[in-house]
Amino acid sequence: MTLPLAACEGRQSALAPQGLQSDQILRTLLLFLAVAAVVWTAVVIALGIGLLRRKRMPERPLALHQDFEKATGRVVFALGFATLVIVLGLSIVSYAGQRTVFAKDDNALTLKIIGHQWWWEVRYEDDSPDRSFVTANEIRIPTGKAVKVELESADVIHSFWVPSLTGKMDLITGQKNELQFTARNAGVYRGQCAEFCGLQHAHMAVAVLALSPDEFGRWRDHENQSASSPTDVLGKQGEQLFRARGCALCHNIRGTLAGGQLGPDLTHVGSRTTVAAGTLPLTPATLGAWIADPQHIKPGNYMPRMPLQSGELIAILHYLEQLK
Repeated sequence: MTLPLAACEGRQSALAPQGLQSDQILRTLLLFLAVAAVVWTAVVIALGIGLLRRKRMPERPLALHQDFEKATGRVVFALGFATLVIVLGLSIVSYAGQRTVFAKDDNALTLKIIGHQWWWEVRYEDDSPDRSFVTANEIRIPTGKAVKVELESADVIHSFWVPSLTGKMDLITGQKNELQFTARNAGVYRGQCAEFCGLQHAHMAVAVLALSPDEFGRWRDHENQSASSPTDVLGKQGEQLFRARGCALCHNIRGTLAGGQLGPDLTHVGSRTTVAAGTLPLTPATLGAWIADPQHIKPGNYMPRMPLQSGELIAILHYLEQLK
């Protein structure tokens, strides 16, 4: 029992809640488990007592058997009524818990998340267009503030799940679903696609970084800016190669001529924590390996292997590292 329980904490555990919704889900789960344990224990004890008494009881006259059947009927009726009360009680508890989990806040921060095979497109929505921007595979949110996530799918059914913050919600093609959660504490929480969506389903993760409100405000102001132009020779060469070798056909970098919409937005890719939707931590080595041969790292993904010379790869890598 201790081996599986040893994995029940950390940044991707429903048993280590860090949000209002996940905390309510865990409380509901523990209450259900406690009631089920009490009922199961009572049934096993009653069964044991019945078996022991049966062995010790002598043969009874017919009249005693009839009295025993009447008593048994009353017991069965009472237990049936108790079962009804327990089920109704748990249903009421579940309904009350769902009111917290699915509560809506009109002042919530609004995000739109679109699931792709196999990465997450994240759109920060704002009433003012100049305050809206797009990123990928990472979500940064302020602590203590409700976050409303609008979920859509660009291809197949996906499922958005950050166990430490909230429950699951599916992303279905042609349908808009909503999920709302509030992070209580700053930290990094790992999410995962929880619906099998193809070959690289297991490598479709999302990092949720909960920041203090001030830190989130600074990050959002910076993220909303266009990419800075490189000032060194190698960086400028990398920017030119990024467009010349076809990368700009799929990827968008705001403020440049790269305007592709098929792949993740790379405007501030250098400041992210992972590459390939959580497959690897983002370092110069892993980013270079991803550019050089993405099919080796994540077979079946839609990024083709580009025929780059070593000098071209170094220049493009240098350019992308500066996009922070």
